[in-house]
Amino acid sequence: MTEEELLRRAIGLAAKAREGGNPPFGSLLAGPDGTVLAEDHNTSLTDGDITAHPELKLARWAAQNLDAETAAKTTLYTSCQPCGMCAGALERSGLGRVVFALSNEQLLGLKPGGGFAPVPQEGPALYEEARVPVEGYY
Repeated sequence: MTEEELLRRAIGLAAKAREGGNPPFGSLLAGPDGTVLAEDHNTSLTDGDITAHPELKLARWAAQNLDAETAAKTTLYTSCQPCGMCAGALERSGLGRVVFALSNEQLLGLKPGGGFAPVPQEGPALYEEARVPVEGYY
């Protein structure tokens, strides 16, 4: 399959998510030859799970089913650019690359009211105590 065909398939998965009452996002993971290894769509509302984004589910699938060398040769095709949560998981996943159809900026232009409000964060604090379980791990 070509990259455009794979992106169209991801867009079809997004339509399936929406038809099922979920946010309209879909993704698939392809091997280096374009063979689809796994695919999924957003189920965050029907599962009652804010992490049920297809990119995150496929990153988990890859971690459980692919060795590091195979994962590094894959491409994630997704209907929309991964959100911050999914981007963080993908950075840790070892997948080769991501190709998306709709950018986050374009998505925000289609969303009345824009994105989510950021949650305030405070820190760092208690460095001497917090470093103890971490030091020497990496």
